[in-house]
Parts: sequence; structure tokens; C-alpha cells
Amino acid sequence: MPQPSDRRSRIEDILTEAFDPVTLVITDDSAKHAGHAGAAPGGETHYSVEIVADAFAGLSRVQVQRTVMLVLQKEFDSGLHALALKAAAP
Repeated sequence: MPQPSDRRSRIEDILTEAFDPVTLVITDDSAKHAGHAGAAPGGETHYSVEIVADAFAGLSRVQVQRTVMLVLQKEFDSGLHALALKAAAP
């Protein structure tokens, strides 16, 4: 299956496959960071993610953060600069 060309869709696909979330809200905040470090002219650099998934049950906040960042490593390597994350188990 071909990868979506926009980062928001790729993030959604990656997180859905990895965690099968009950709730997933992804917001592109790049416009708010124009001119700041890590911002790119085309955007797609700064995102907020709210995710609720059973996969986070029993994990500490740090463990959840590390797990999410790890599955999104390819996006960070290709230009994702910042991710504001709110994650919880149901």
C-alpha cells in the first residue's frame, strides 16, 4: 500500500497501526511556529497528538512518550520537528 504524501496522514496511519487507538486527534500546528527553529516553509513540522489506547495501560508517562516517539522516528528523521503529545489509556 502506498504511503500518503502528507505527514498528518502518515502519522495517523503509523499510530493507528501501532496502537489501535480508541481516540486519535492530530493537529498540524506548523503555522503557529512559522519563523521559529525547525519550521519549514512548507509546514508539516509541528504537530499536536491526542491519543487514547489500551496499549498505554500500565505504562508511565515517560514510557508512553518514548514508545510514541520511537514509532514516529522515521517522521522525525524526515522533517518532523516537534510533537506535543497527550496520551492515556482508556
